[in-house]
Amino acid sequence: MNTIALYDEVCLKASRTATRSYSTSFSLGIRSLEKDLRGPIHAIYGFVRFADEIVDTFHGFDKATLLARFRADTHTAIKEGISLNPILQSFQRVVNGYGIEPELYDTFLDSMAMDLQDRTYDQRSYETYILGSAEVVGLMCLRVFCKNDNALYQRLKPAAMRLGSAFQKVNFLRDLKDDHQNLGRTYFPGVDVARMDSETKRMIEADIRADMDAALEGIKQLPRGSRFGVYMAYVYYLALFRKIQALPCDRILKERIRVRNRRKIALLTTSYLRHSLGLL
Repeated sequence: MNTIALYDEVCLKASRTATRSYSTSFSLGIRSLEKDLRGPIHAIYGFVRFADEIVDTFHGFDKATLLARFRADTHTAIKEGISLNPILQSFQRVVNGYGIEPELYDTFLDSMAMDLQDRTYDQRSYETYILGSAEVVGLMCLRVFCKNDNALYQRLKPAAMRLGSAFQKVNFLRDLKDDHQNLGRTYFPGVDVARMDSETKRMIEADIRADMDAALEGIKQLPRGSRFGVYMAYVYYLALFRKIQALPCDRILKERIRVRNRRKIALLTTSYLRHSLGLL
């Protein structure tokens, strides 16, 4: 192994560690991918996670300056093909290797900048935020899954965006209490979180259900090497969504709903059997 290959491996380990530390569910999904896809998806996750951490947890620091620096460092890393930031080194290799368009990661960073201020979203800003924070992340992953097959990418692009949208909206419901009380954010347009009722909750859930259904059709068309891993993430979010659906509004306003690790393992087993038998 030459020196740059060793450096790349060290950097990828940092991205892998970030994924495993921050998300057990995505770690399970990534481990279910074909081996050569795991590293690139860890790299994408590490990139989006670090940007998200700047705006969500770096309290007491100048978040706007840090995010601007992270954006500039991202562009420099991609342009030069090297970075001393291990997360960005891994990410630039994926961007340059799979032809990920600048508008995807720039749109993502734009959405992170929207979180720098407390705000209540209207329909337009809500859609803009979901596009940047979730849909384009799905498209970056899709670039990897399609392995430079642009025709396949274009065909699956709408479903990948719907999947990212569904995941983000489930996150919004799961994190409703923390986003509203601790971060000063209300993502769902026209919703007074403190007075949210069952009818409003059902309307949000119907929108999520439509996204999930559309996304599943795209998952079925993914290459075999990525299909099970993406399906695994879908199944986890579906379980979380159904758990939230079954709870009254006051519960999700008081606690962060989770799927237990034991349940995740059961979902993994069931999903593998369905995938192996062609029952998706």
